[in-house]
Amino acid sequence: MTSSKIPTMGDLIKLDRQDPLNWTRDEFEIPNIRACGGEGDGEAIYFCGNSLGLLNKKARQHMIEELDVWGTSSVTGHFNHPHKRPWKHVDEPLTPHLAKIVGAKESEVAHSSTLTSNMHNLFTSFYRPTKQRWKIVIEKGSFPSDWYAVHSHPKLHEAILSQQQIDEAIIGLEPREGEDTLRTEDILRVIEENKDTISIVWLPLVQYYTGQLFDIASISPKVHSIGALLGLDMAHGIGNVECKLNEWGVDFAVWCTYKYLNSGPAGIGGFYIKDGLDDGGRRLAGWWGNDSATRFQMLPSFSPTPGAKGYQHSCTPVLSSIPLLATLQLIDKVGFTNMLEKSKKLTGTLEKLFKSSKYYNPPDGKVGFKILTPEHPYRGTQLSVSLLPENQGVMPRVFSRLLKDGLVGDERYPNVIRLSPVVLYNKFEEVGRAFEILERALKAEEEGARVGEEKDLDMVSKD
Repeated sequence: MTSSKIPTMGDLIKLDRQDPLNWTRDEFEIPNIRACGGEGDGEAIYFCGNSLGLLNKKARQHMIEELDVWGTSSVTGHFNHPHKRPWKHVDEPLTPHLAKIVGAKESEVAHSSTLTSNMHNLFTSFYRPTKQRWKIVIEKGSFPSDWYAVHSHPKLHEAILSQQQIDEAIIGLEPREGEDTLRTEDILRVIEENKDTISIVWLPLVQYYTGQLFDIASISPKVHSIGALLGLDMAHGIGNVECKLNEWGVDFAVWCTYKYLNSGPAGIGGFYIKDGLDDGGRRLAGWWGNDSATRFQMLPSFSPTPGAKGYQHSCTPVLSSIPLLATLQLIDKVGFTNMLEKSKKLTGTLEKLFKSSKYYNPPDGKVGFKILTPEHPYRGTQLSVSLLPENQGVMPRVFSRLLKDGLVGDERYPNVIRLSPVVLYNKFEEVGRAFEILERALKAEEEGARVGEEKDLDMVSKD
């Protein structure tokens, strides 16, 4: 919405009619309110694609086809497949789409394993500390798996690093006091202050908790100017925001595919390695990283596939890969640029409605919420709202009311609810209804707080 006018429900319905991408919703199965824990039947307002994307109807079809091949052909499905998707090459139809979405060459992309395992794999090859340059920069508020993984790697280099260096290896980035997101200038300052000791800067493209989109185009040159490598966690970025890994000069990256790419619960991950990046001879080898031309000859010597695929270990899981194909094909048909344009409008409309609420940024101690997520262009589809007053149990009560009324988001204790209207299956009308549900939930919380205050006053008067 570019107008300053607060949209009515009629305005939102009109936007849905005019939306050139409104047909894509019919490609997905929309969850039921009661099945999601709400009261009543009908379609839920599913604003949780930042956590788990919905089932593409064609993905269901593809899964049934694979089960049929398994049932009728069994092991021969690896080589002869009625739908021209032989299992031993199941990643081949996926790689071109993935490379296009992340802004990379096909040789730089591998479809394999899971995010944290891929992160460990790449850190083993590209974190090569010396006594002079051994530190890793990471945000303190990073997703816990990233934080745990990064902390584990300096400990593997006890032969090189002293215990003091291991203890001081991690540089944690955090927002300024009173702020919720990191400023690019502060990231650049920390890099400059530690320029002689940093080995790797590890950042998310989109921060999972706040929804902040990082300015990688500005950060990458600084990282490389000090002689360090830049790695990205793209779990909340791929399929959500524009990715330009080659253009930005990113060295390596990892992602999952079960959020905006809809591959299903715990679906397969992937990674990117810039062509020509030197691993110093440190590679965890596995047979699926061996040259495909000689892989099945079972030779004793490892001959890596050129590029990122040479860092794969085991064969590609078919049943967690095939659901991804339907959404990748849909994105290609829709055009990612068109998706970004709708994303800006859809989430922008939600933001506009939220900021029109009497509960937005309330006085101290009053019921309401603040928005943690930056404004466009430093975000994707997600808005993270922190319920107020903080740390007083407001969030879980409000979240429960949202779910009861059919709005599915996700909660992050102690105060945050994340809501993500996804381009491929959410509507402008749903944005309006979600706002109404949040307003009702906050009104109920406000009335409950008022009753509590009156009871407290009554007890004081009786004393």
